[in-house]
Amino acid sequence: MTFETVAIIGAGTMGSGIATNIAQHGINVRMVDISDEAVERAIATVGGFYDRNAEKGRMSAEDAAAAKARLSGGTDIGLAGSADLVIEAVFERFDLKEELFGRLNPVLNDATVVATNTSCLTVSGLAEAVNDPTRFLGLHYFNPAAINPIVEVVRGERTAQDIIERCVEFCRATSKKPILCKDSYGFALNRFFCPYSNEAVRLLEEDLGSPAQIDRVAQETLGIAAGPFLVMNLVGMQTMAHAAANLEPHGPFYAPSAKVKEMGESNGKWEIGEAPAPDADADAKIADRLWGAMFLPVLQELDEDVASPAEIDMGAGLALRFGKAPCATMDAMGRDEVSRIIGYYCETYSIEAPKSLSKIGSLIG
Repeated sequence: MTFETVAIIGAGTMGSGIATNIAQHGINVRMVDISDEAVERAIATVGGFYDRNAEKGRMSAEDAAAAKARLSGGTDIGLAGSADLVIEAVFERFDLKEELFGRLNPVLNDATVVATNTSCLTVSGLAEAVNDPTRFLGLHYFNPAAINPIVEVVRGERTAQDIIERCVEFCRATSKKPILCKDSYGFALNRFFCPYSNEAVRLLEEDLGSPAQIDRVAQETLGIAAGPFLVMNLVGMQTMAHAAANLEPHGPFYAPSAKVKEMGESNGKWEIGEAPAPDADADAKIADRLWGAMFLPVLQELDEDVASPAEIDMGAGLALRFGKAPCATMDAMGRDEVSRIIGYYCETYSIEAPKSLSKIGSLIG
């Protein structure tokens, strides 16, 4: 086993989910948070997950008991000191993470690997706050982390190759499928998932469809179980707006729409209602816009070598539950059709056509 003891800083939803996954694979987990109540609640949540799995026959009662016994925690950050791997899973604010790493630095031993579970900040930016950036990387788990199979393994500018290799092995040993990513805002999957969701709201703002209509078209076109408005309600608009805002360094196309900002500030929920009867012309326009809002960022990240087409598609299918993956879909549509679809965005936002357009037809396989 690559790591025998893992410390997780942050006992909220993500931290608890990550702990759930790791402890059932024979690894000791120490959970650290600012209150004993938070840690106790997290350990109880994880234990309840194991108990339910045992009741349903997904694991034995003995395995459930053993997994629960591997969990411990408290408020003392020194609990992370002798861990082999520390995973930071606190709220997505740079200043909070920076302050945490500052407190972690004095207690960690020289061999400890430190990872951030950030979904939208850059690993290289956060690495400035750690003593040894060569031992720092991103391990971005997707919610629900206990069962979602994808983890983005993100190499910072100074991350050592052996650290990447050990963490890839660790992901596989804990039944995760790692996606190797170059450090970039949004990494491999949020790079296109956030613009796709943001574009759904722009369509609403432009009165081109209702939330229910846009969700229906997304389900029918992308082969997904839940449309963007339902997913945004499930994830929470504060989280969605924050993630979109962090992609703005990529350019105006990525900037959150006015309504996304407004809903993010209030953490509101969309009223979805009933979908109107299908309208072929309106539905086709919505489909083009949703596809284009994914195709463009995927092609841009391929230009930047953020991740491979196969891994992007794997993540789209397994982490985001897209029935039709972007790269395979572009191959099937062909270069001319994809060029037409993204042309609206290239013209609207003065974006140069991605060079990866020339590879369409052979992105996958």
